[in-house]
Amino acid sequence: MLKDAQHLSFSQRVDKSVDLAIAALALDAGTAAAIKACNSTIQVKFPVKIRGEIEIFTGWRAVHSTHRLPAKGGIRFAPYASQDEVEALAALMSYKCALVDVPFGGSKGALLIDPSQYSRDEMEKITRRYTVELVRKGFLSPATNVPAPDMGTGQREMAWMADTYKHLFPDDINHLGCVTGKPVHQGGIRGRTEATGRGVQYAIREFFRHPDDVKGARMSSGLDGKKVVIQGLGNVGYHAAKFLSEEDGAQVIAVIERDGVVVNDSGLNIEAVYRHMVEHKTIRGCPDATFSECGADGLEMACDILIPAALEAQITHVNAKNIKAKLIVEAANGPVTFEADNILKQRGVTILPDIYVNAGGVTVSYFEWIRNLTHIRFGRMQRRHEEVRGHQFAELLEELSGKKIPEAVRRQVINGASEIDLVRSGLDDTMRQAYQEMSETLAENENIDDLRTAGFAIAVKKISRAYLDVGIY
Repeated sequence: MLKDAQHLSFSQRVDKSVDLAIAALALDAGTAAAIKACNSTIQVKFPVKIRGEIEIFTGWRAVHSTHRLPAKGGIRFAPYASQDEVEALAALMSYKCALVDVPFGGSKGALLIDPSQYSRDEMEKITRRYTVELVRKGFLSPATNVPAPDMGTGQREMAWMADTYKHLFPDDINHLGCVTGKPVHQGGIRGRTEATGRGVQYAIREFFRHPDDVKGARMSSGLDGKKVVIQGLGNVGYHAAKFLSEEDGAQVIAVIERDGVVVNDSGLNIEAVYRHMVEHKTIRGCPDATFSECGADGLEMACDILIPAALEAQITHVNAKNIKAKLIVEAANGPVTFEADNILKQRGVTILPDIYVNAGGVTVSYFEWIRNLTHIRFGRMQRRHEEVRGHQFAELLEELSGKKIPEAVRRQVINGASEIDLVRSGLDDTMRQAYQEMSETLAENENIDDLRTAGFAIAVKKISRAYLDVGIY
């Protein structure tokens, strides 16, 4: 991981961005201190017998804010996890949820582990034991703290966690709401797997709906034909790249991974690259692409849009001056350091901040949580009614016009919204509203000069209002 000029920790970098927003809002010191403080953090150490030997595993769960309940945030399994990282990510979750009007507090968890070194059965044992530790400490519950997938975890781990919670609390009818990101057949919701990547797509689309913002980034209108470089082809990066290239006409000319970068100036076939990586565990040898081991150089390629979708602190004071992208879209958490952000701002590079761009995951997690608590799938009560009304409307049009409506058009008119349609609609609306609020704040507050500060200012203002309304301190 690249080092920062002042060696700031992740949580310190988050706090510095928050400080700019607090200054812009002229918030009093007491309220500011209450908002920035991380409420609680636990570290757990537990033994698990692996291949006849006892191994001790270390994990964390941090709760930054409970101004709304439950506190929400993913759990990552990674060999580089730390308490500071967990607390920084928990803080970002608080601000992210506030920005996009998802009524959750912020939390985050991590387990210090390399999942690739363990079998499926071993990972199940470890995950279930970690879940028990969280439950015992009061850090996992449908009402107070709801994890979700993050780096190194997915539907499988969430299913294990939900099942473990159910066995501990067999009478809790809302047990499925203790985690989100579950498989659909185990209480999950359609669209959650790709939600963060889909949110990235919707965020970029909304940016291009604002001509003044596009002009300010020295870009031409429209996504079609825009050259994109993406770092990280995990869940978020893969779906974002796939949707942008297949649905919006963007050209993903480079994909950066751990072992290097693959490049095709005419545009990569993202599905082919992903399948190659899954099969061979590397992007080396990917067809119709040039491979280089210098993956970091890919960040400095000439392109219109750069999407860091991997780790934090990938663009620092060291390489910020060499970035050629006109628009940086932070699909990962904290990929641009505080110092790099200042350098890029001075150079006129527009950045869509992480607290906005990757909010798609928590937004759809909110939909899933609501679905679990209401015990009914979205669209069940109104879909057929909508189809009947659509059919009646189509017949009325034919009667008034004296012409037959083409079958393809008729199907579109009478189609009732399915659950996935409603999820995508809700996500799109959320991303659009949040960007519009950031853009308006940037235009109206003379103390704010970038979208990141605008996003944090909106979040801080909402959280401070919640604190002051109930007199928390």
